[in-house]
Amino acid sequence: MNYQHILNALPSDLPVGKVVCVGRNYAEHARELNNPVPDEPLLFIKPSTAIQTMQTPIKLTPQRGGLHYEAEIAVLINQTLTHASEAEALAAISGVGLALDLTLRDLQSKLKDKGLPWEKAKAFDGSCCLSPFVPADTVDLTQLSLKLWINGELRQDGHTDQMLRSVAALVSHISEWFTLQPGDVVLTGTPAGVGELYAGDQLKLQLSDLIEASAEVVV
Repeated sequence: MNYQHILNALPSDLPVGKVVCVGRNYAEHARELNNPVPDEPLLFIKPSTAIQTMQTPIKLTPQRGGLHYEAEIAVLINQTLTHASEAEALAAISGVGLALDLTLRDLQSKLKDKGLPWEKAKAFDGSCCLSPFVPADTVDLTQLSLKLWINGELRQDGHTDQMLRSVAALVSHISEWFTLQPGDVVLTGTPAGVGELYAGDQLKLQLSDLIEASAEVVV
């Protein structure tokens, strides 16, 4: 399996790899969930099986509790990175797109309260919805806006200048802990405005004037 089915203008036969996610990279999002702003990036991983396209409906599983949305900017890696500088990190980003980091929030809260890992709440099948990617060399990663509407109502409105750490800094930091490989995706954090999804919700996402994507929620 490769990324051909979710690539836009970006020709690639990259394999589908892991997804490395960054939590609390927007201060306002950390505050809205009553979480402290971290001193360094909070990292977690979703497996390749978590990835689906935006065109695939988001399926609710009521017995698992509430499902929350987090819109994010995603970057696609096309080189192996270990202990990379920010310049090397930028050179290894081949594509930029949109992502929905889906979270079983009730389950996550229960696991956190018990001091347990929360992969089940973050890394389940279908928990990472991706838009098409556009070539990174056509994009200024420091000047990107991110918007999410649900049923026509603007819910999230962020910009890369609100990030606690830049995209290049994040990818460089991640490479200090996890080797990034061709086909891996990095999610760069979500702005304030996260919330629960309900059956029938219609989502629209926009990345500056580069990408528009939509998704729907079903039971």
